[in-house]
Amino acid sequence: MDAGLKRELEQKVRDGERLSREDGIALYESDDLAWLGGLAHEVRTRKNGDVVHFNVNRHLNMTNVCTASCAYCSFQRKPGEKDAYTMRIEEAVRLAKAMENENLTELHIVNGLHPNLPWRYYPRSLSELKKALPNVSLKAFTATEIHHFETISGMSASDILDELIEAGLESLTGGGAEIFDWEVRQHIVDHRTHWEDWSRIHRLAHEKGLKTPSTMLYGHIEEPRHRVDHVLRLRELQDETGGFQVFIPLRYQHDFVDMQDGKVRNRLQARTTMATGAEALKTFAVSRLLFDNVPHVKVFWVMHGVQTAQLALQHGADDMDGSVVEYKITHDADNYGTPNKLGREDLLELIRDAGFRPVERNTRYEIIREYPGPDADRRETPQSMRF
Repeated sequence: MDAGLKRELEQKVRDGERLSREDGIALYESDDLAWLGGLAHEVRTRKNGDVVHFNVNRHLNMTNVCTASCAYCSFQRKPGEKDAYTMRIEEAVRLAKAMENENLTELHIVNGLHPNLPWRYYPRSLSELKKALPNVSLKAFTATEIHHFETISGMSASDILDELIEAGLESLTGGGAEIFDWEVRQHIVDHRTHWEDWSRIHRLAHEKGLKTPSTMLYGHIEEPRHRVDHVLRLRELQDETGGFQVFIPLRYQHDFVDMQDGKVRNRLQARTTMATGAEALKTFAVSRLLFDNVPHVKVFWVMHGVQTAQLALQHGADDMDGSVVEYKITHDADNYGTPNKLGREDLLELIRDAGFRPVERNTRYEIIREYPGPDADRRETPQSMRF
């Protein structure tokens, strides 16, 4: 990137001027990661100061049985496969309550598109979970799942959302977005929920007062221009509804180990490589700079590793997600080395070690507790790595 264009982009960012599609593509073409990260860090600091948000949550995947066979997905199973499973609602409640003493604040629920489970299973599961854990927020179901519920119930998405909200739903999840551009999407996604329905369902959720996350799966067969297009579609929808609280870039994962049944389900990996750490940091930086109307950018440490997650906090991210506990969707794909769980103390240490002040939040990004920032004396003394 020539010096003149750099100065022009810097000025636009510092003046609060919205970046264009061409600007986004130019940013991805820059090989000056230090400059790009510094510019994104200016924006995240302007929006969020020295804070890094986190929450104490548990991920629940109540079934891995799915009608779809998306090319990148190692989580899905077909009925009758050896390690296919579907939880009874009582089992889901037992797993959720296991973290009750850790002051859990959120359950994050995503499932396969089960061909035989009745619609009533889903609101009943939320109702029972809410009854068991009344002070825990329920963030549940992708827009793809809501679209699936329309098919199996014969109801409209609006009525489905009303019933789920009555059962305790406080937020949708952001999944099912992947990459919206059809040039890429037709090769990676094997279900009916594309931009038109994904945006329709999130728009409805926002109209009903829900705040939701948005995501992007990057680092597979897409090009930077597809990432820019993806963010700009979300930015336009955010202009309309204001309902997105956070944007979450998700790094595509390879199958690093054979599955229990000997199958490798990821059909993309023979022709793809995972995004490098540098490419991940560039994606966070460009996303922060383009997505000017969303308050938060989250790094999902499970998909990036804890060290890259810490670096992402210097490249535009201001949220480190949560404790997670058994994130099967990624850990069924890889042996990437991330733990199943980071406790509150682990997250506090990681955030402080990266030079930021930890703030515990709930699902609605309301502050639960603020913690002291890094110990200046400790930072002057070399410390051994914890992970």
